[in-house]
Amino acid sequence: MNGPETTGSFGERLLQQQLGTTDRAADFYDRQVHPYLTPTMREFIARQSMVFLSTADSRGACDASFRSGPPGFCVSLDDRTLTYPEYRGNGVLASAGNMTENPHLGMLFMDFTRDHIGLHVNGTVQLYTDHDLRAWYPHVPTDTAPGRQPHLWVHVTVEEAYVHCSKYIPHLEPAPRPRPTTDRNRPKDSAYFTESVPSHRAPDAGDAGTGRTSWRQRLRLRP
Repeated sequence: MNGPETTGSFGERLLQQQLGTTDRAADFYDRQVHPYLTPTMREFIARQSMVFLSTADSRGACDASFRSGPPGFCVSLDDRTLTYPEYRGNGVLASAGNMTENPHLGMLFMDFTRDHIGLHVNGTVQLYTDHDLRAWYPHVPTDTAPGRQPHLWVHVTVEEAYVHCSKYIPHLEPAPRPRPTTDRNRPKDSAYFTESVPSHRAPDAGDAGTGRTSWRQRLRLRP
């Protein structure tokens, strides 16, 4: 179990002090946050068909993304490591590119249909070719997405794993994906968002002349 001085970020703890949630947070850290995957967590991952990803580059610029596949496409190798395949996409490689600069990865698995629960997994990553990963882990499935070959595998060393509570998780019913729409007014994916009118940046609440201070400034002002 993580010690109290190593669980959570400095920013978390500062806000907890400001908002009076330190004791509640300490109880959550103590009971729920693990530096490994429990057997129940590993079973949960094995039946999931999607995961949400959070990465950032070396400057801290963030990116959120989504991966999916047949149940078990993300493989728990043991209680401290897991892996999932990266397939051919638009060629940008935003998530994997961030990982080459900043190896920290946040993952969120969500069960919308059965138990309505989520699992956070935070860790550090290394990127491997399909050949290299299979040399070390020959039991990794060979057909995680029928007809598609992984370009890379993301190998995650778990640092934190903890629950996402069910209270506000919506219920979704599994269903076969409909055939492609025949609506001629529906643009192709590559053009779907390109006609948007650029929006102007809203003034920062902490900008000079507004008479207001941002949360960041308030936290700096307080001891």
